[in-house]
Amino acid sequence: MTISRLNFAHLPTPIETLPRLSDALGGPRLLIKRDDLTGLAFGGNKTRKLEFLVAEARDHGAKTLISGGALQSNHCRQTAAAAARFGLRCILVLTGEKPPKPSANLLLDELFGAEIVYVAERKDRDRILQETFDRAAKEGKEPYLVPYGGSSPTGALGYAFAVKELVEQNVQADWIVFATSSAGTHAGLLLGQRVFGYKGKVLGISIDESEEWLKEEVSKLASDTSQKVDERIEFSPGDVLANADYCASGYGIVTERERQAIELFARYEGLLLDPVYTGRSAAGMIDLIRKGFFKKAETVLFLHTGGQLALFAHQYADKFP
Repeated sequence: MTISRLNFAHLPTPIETLPRLSDALGGPRLLIKRDDLTGLAFGGNKTRKLEFLVAEARDHGAKTLISGGALQSNHCRQTAAAAARFGLRCILVLTGEKPPKPSANLLLDELFGAEIVYVAERKDRDRILQETFDRAAKEGKEPYLVPYGGSSPTGALGYAFAVKELVEQNVQADWIVFATSSAGTHAGLLLGQRVFGYKGKVLGISIDESEEWLKEEVSKLASDTSQKVDERIEFSPGDVLANADYCASGYGIVTERERQAIELFARYEGLLLDPVYTGRSAAGMIDLIRKGFFKKAETVLFLHTGGQLALFAHQYADKFP
């Protein structure tokens, strides 16, 4: 089966050891896969998805990419950059009030030339996103709707093939631990685990969704994505490993747990995490290590999905150090 893909990510991303953090936690051997180094507009996990999504958009003759997210969305920043790179318009529907002065991801959205539509309440975002798409179509802008987080069967292909890349790097890891939210990265990893023979376990730490929702959505999306690779594989909720113990504070709310995780990575390994996704997933991983969830003889690979720019956003900057 032919799969359209544009190769603009910097791949393969490196895998590094985290010896000082491993020693400090007294837990398993820790590795990190640096998907914050995928290259597009400071990198991040969405770049892998956009290789397939932008290819599909061009196949459909699209002239405009439309997507949505939070005000400091990493996905939207990378979508805007991809649009600029391939000569497409970009319209972003972002939840939040327009700030007096843009910072971090939002600043880059504007620099890449994206048109920003601000939505005061998250509950209205889906409706306004659809209205924005319909208006662009009526105006002849030939839009392509990039789903939230790039989480569609097309976008999830990015992380199915990331597992192939990981297997080819010949790094033995008993676990992959990562941030999960809109299901695309998680579904791709689950599919890639099955198709490319990764023998370890894939554990998503929820950023904002319940374990039940993740199990249902990830299994469905992985099943749908499998048809793009070969024959359909039916995944069940029981195939999905997800932990929602660390997201009670809500999306984008930095607690002491996230702050400490970010400081540990910075001070022991010289690595920066972001306050929303990798900060929360690392906090969950660290807590699980301290509780003895992972065996000391095991190797845990933490997937760094990027997003460090949010450390410089106005709403987060006063949280650190």
